Amino acid sequence: MKTFGSQSMVEDLTRVLVRRPDEAFGGADPVRWHYVSQPQLDKAQAEHDALVATLRDAGCEVLYHSAELPEHADAIFTHDSVIVTDQGAVVLRMGKEQRRGEEAAIGKTLEELGIPILATLEGEATAEGGDLLWLDHDTLAVGRGYRTNGEGLRQLTAALRPLGVDTLEVQLPHFDGPTSCLHLMSLISMLDHNLAVVHLPLLPVPFVEVLADRGIALVEVPEEEFPTMGPNVLALAPRQCLTIEGNPVTKERLEAAGCKVLTYRGDELSLKAEGGATCLTRPILRTTSFS
Repeated sequence: MKTFGSQSMVEDLTRVLVRRPDEAFGGADPVRWHYVSQPQLDKAQAEHDALVATLRDAGCEVLYHSAELPEHADAIFTHDSVIVTDQGAVVLRMGKEQRRGEEAAIGKTLEELGIPILATLEGEATAEGGDLLWLDHDTLAVGRGYRTNGEGLRQLTAALRPLGVDTLEVQLPHFDGPTSCLHLMSLISMLDHNLAVVHLPLLPVPFVEVLADRGIALVEVPEEEFPTMGPNVLALAPRQCLTIEGNPVTKERLEAAGCKVLTYRGDELSLKAEGGATCLTRPILRTTSFS
């Protein structure tokens, strides 16, 4: 039975890796970690437990990344330090220096789960999972910004080429500068093979044209719901998705596009730490409904 492989953003989410908030998260210095304010750990854990329950109710097997990572508040965002392909994991290298060290730890967790390490980024390369968006099984869009650099794109391209995967560079805007977190997936999430939710004003024109050429329809997030992570939507299956509560216009537009929308409370877990449903989950296995 297949136990890993996730070269998709939209197929049925079957196995996922998460990390429950710990003392490192609860004690995070908001200035050092660029949080809105310090999270309350007990409330963050309750929100995370509810998120996990929602994932399980949706039919997903939830696994925990519980390695000791003191002083690594952002480690709860398991999406960022690794990607999982059909042939194994590619361990990335974080662009945010405070997060260095997460990569080896999550790589070890994946190996313990029987997932081989296909490649590891090295040297000056940086790449974060939030910048990596599967447009289809063989095309990975890579956000080129402050978290993912040119060498990271080069090494990632080399690692994926033997799998028949092409990478597509997407230039990201400066926005609020290098200390803030603007990933490609801060601006777009795939909901189906031909549907995405986007914050259109910050997407580069060539990438918008690529989406149009591929026949991908766009659900636009209004300006007022961009700061509350309206575009950060986790597909649980085609047109079935999970997003943070409190973005009513985006939710209504998603439903109008034929999506079933589940929500979770993320006041402590997400809004304070600037990481939504996609950030909190590392898909390990996605499968088609007929497989």
